[in-house]
Amino acid sequence: MASGRDEDGLSWDGDDDPTLEVGPAPEQTRGAMPGLPKGYSAVGRGSEGFPSDDAERAPADEPASTPDATAHHEIDRPAMGNGELITLGVLGGVYALFAIGWLIGGLRLQGWRPFLVTDAMYQGSLWLAALAPVLWFVTVFLLTRTARVWVRFAWLAAGVVLLVPWPFVLIGAVGQ
Repeated sequence: MASGRDEDGLSWDGDDDPTLEVGPAPEQTRGAMPGLPKGYSAVGRGSEGFPSDDAERAPADEPASTPDATAHHEIDRPAMGNGELITLGVLGGVYALFAIGWLIGGLRLQGWRPFLVTDAMYQGSLWLAALAPVLWFVTVFLLTRTARVWVRFAWLAAGVVLLVPWPFVLIGAVGQ
């Protein structure tokens, strides 16, 4: 039985190039047992004879590091997956459209403004209403950095329900 690259299903010209060899030859790895990465230790049945790098690195008089020793560091969240990134982009677009909807709907209500509130109060509330979706999105994004993904999306979904631009929905861009 052949070993190495002869076992490949297809072979191409130049496959015998020595620069293509990655890792040790199969004959060298048969009897060797790979060591564990730094910080890992073997557990379970048969782990007594497994070589560990921690035994060589840590002197006997120093205690090994425990998870509590590193508990004060911030937990790093893994990078976003494709689905999470696309969903955040879609929700970000919805929030941007909500901000535009609040601005357009609020401007459509300016004819009713003298009956409701003074000019300064109306302008302040108009800009706060237009910025509310953007502020909600940014706040949820920043406060849920280390939280689970479903928590972030639950808060973003709650914002989609709570921040619907009702003046735009009821009056519309053209009016009655």
